[in-house]
Amino acid sequence: MRGIGSPEGEWPLEEKLERIAKASYQGILGRLPAESEASLWRRKLDDLGFRFGIEAFINERKDIEDYLSRAADFGVDYINAQVGSAFVTGGDAIELLNGLVERAAAYRIPLFVETHRGRVTQDLLRTIDYVRQIVGLKLTIDFSHYVLAGEIFRNVEIVDPYFAPLLERTASIHGRISNGQQIQADITELQEHPMTEHFGRWWRAGMKEWMQRAKPGDFLPFVCELGPPDYAVVLPDPASSVRPVELSDRWSSALALKRFAEELWADVEAEHG
Repeated sequence: MRGIGSPEGEWPLEEKLERIAKASYQGILGRLPAESEASLWRRKLDDLGFRFGIEAFINERKDIEDYLSRAADFGVDYINAQVGSAFVTGGDAIELLNGLVERAAAYRIPLFVETHRGRVTQDLLRTIDYVRQIVGLKLTIDFSHYVLAGEIFRNVEIVDPYFAPLLERTASIHGRISNGQQIQADITELQEHPMTEHFGRWWRAGMKEWMQRAKPGDFLPFVCELGPPDYAVVLPDPASSVRPVELSDRWSSALALKRFAEELWADVEAEHG
C-alpha cells in the first residue's frame, strides 16, 4: 500500500485500512507501529477485525527478543522474519535459525522465515538443507525470489522437486509473481501472464500441505505482497529527477491476486473435504 492513492496524493492510513476492509481482506502485514501511533493502529485493527502480522529483520539471535516482546505487548498474530544476510551460511545459519525458532516458541508467537533474496535463505539448495535440519522451521513461501535468482522461466517444472520440501513447511504465502527477469511482474490480468499457472500450482500445493497439518485455531496468511518502486516496474518521470512513474496499478493487481488465491483455496478445501 506504500505510495498508493489518487492523483491528489497517497491515501492516508485510515483510508487505506478502510479500502482494504471494503475489499474483504481479513488482515494486513506491516511494521510494528511507533509508540505514538500504537493506540490508533490497535483501535483500527480491532474495529475492522483484522489479523495483523509484522515484518522483522533479524541479523543476530538477540534481535528477536525485542521483536517478540513488543509483538506480545501489541497483540501481533504472527511474525514474518527476514533473517541474516546471504553471507551467513552453514552452521552459523543453522544456529541462528534454531535460536529464533526456540525463542518464538517460548513466547508462543508464530514465527515464519521468509524465502527471500539477500538473506540466509538466498540460495534454494541451502534453504532445503535448513528445513531438513530444523524440525520446527516454518516458512513464508515467496518463490518470486527463487524464480528471479535462478532465471526460472523455461522448463519451469524442473524446479518442482526442489520446491516440494519447502512447500511442506508452508506457514504463510506471499503472493507475487516473477517472470524470471523481474522480481514483480505486472499481473493485473492474471490469465495473460505465462507464469500464473506455475505460481498457482506452487501456492495450491503449499495450501494443501498446510491444510493437512492444520489444527483448530490455525490460520494461513496469504499476503498480496506487491512492493513499491523499485520492486514495481517504473519509468523516469520527465517532470522530476527523483520520482519515477510506476507502470503497474498495484491496488488492482492486489485485488486480482486475492481473487486468484481465493479460487485456489476453494479448490483445496473442496478436495480436502
